[in-house]
Amino acid sequence: MKLDWRIWLGVGATAVYLLLALAYVLAQGLGEFVSLPADNLGSFLEGAFAPLAFLWLVIGYFLQQRELHEASRALRAQHEEIRIANEQTALQTERLKASEVHARQQAYLDLANQIRAQLGSIAALLYISSQAADLGGHVSPEEQGRLFKELSANDTEVFSREIIYFYQTTPDESQRYDFFYGTRIRARHSNHFAQTFENLLKRAERADDEFVFRNALLYSAHGIVYRFLIDYRQQAPAELSSAETTGTYFDMRLTGDPD
Repeated sequence: MKLDWRIWLGVGATAVYLLLALAYVLAQGLGEFVSLPADNLGSFLEGAFAPLAFLWLVIGYFLQQRELHEASRALRAQHEEIRIANEQTALQTERLKASEVHARQQAYLDLANQIRAQLGSIAALLYISSQAADLGGHVSPEEQGRLFKELSANDTEVFSREIIYFYQTTPDESQRYDFFYGTRIRARHSNHFAQTFENLLKRAERADDEFVFRNALLYSAHGIVYRFLIDYRQQAPAELSSAETTGTYFDMRLTGDPD
């Protein structure tokens, strides 16, 4: 370990001082020095070495100051390292959180595509159950074929748009109610659609704290149909207003998901 220059200065000064003291003793006579009484000899040595004691006291003070300065600098460096480590930890936590949110949102989007397709199929059954020409409606078999072709081409909201068009062009509230809950079969399709949509809506709310997915879902064609039918579900009798009474539906919730 490299010694501080103050130590070398102290060693040199001490050596010079001792040599001068020895020269003084020799000049005065070694025999006379040795023959001094013990009290006088002690006083002489105390006075002779007092400057050396003071010198090393001063040197020790400066060395201690240097060590304290180095310790403070080491503490500051350690504090800076801890600060940087905390920032890195916070940044990593944010990245993990963002990654978790992204994974949750991606999982929702993947499942939403499947559920939207199912909603499209349910909307088709609901629409055809009252609007097919062979059931007293105005939609011909050719038109039905075209609509189902678009549905199979991944236009999952084609029948929901047809339902919206029917709703907008049919001002009679009794006909609107009859469309959704006029028969037990239509009530089953309506309740199935509502239950499936509500399950998807819950997933959208859990996947996005800012409710972007939720709002997009509610204002989609499926969402508009859902808002239409829940108004009429409230008017329907108990035996038609619940999926538990009109028939079973396919539960899109994954195992272990909360209600």
